Amino acid sequence: MLQPMTKGNAYEVSIYNRDVRAAVKGNESHIFYGDQWADVQYQDVYAESEKEARKLISMRYPPDQGFVVQDLHVLD
Repeated sequence: MLQPMTKGNAYEVSIYNRDVRAAVKGNESHIFYGDQWADVQYQDVYAESEKEARKLISMRYPPDQGFVVQDLHVLD
């Protein structure tokens, strides 16, 4: 869980790595990230807004390193 807070909402983020996905599809492994990143992984993050949640996720899982947010929604 990223950034526990007392205010805000809990968001569930579905994320994968496009570079790992391409490597696994070609029957190879990524040099740095494990093969599990080819599949969607779920992370929870606490934030005051969806914009802040996306910012926190992109800092932890940078898009320029192949990470793709597939879905982000507020947990009930």
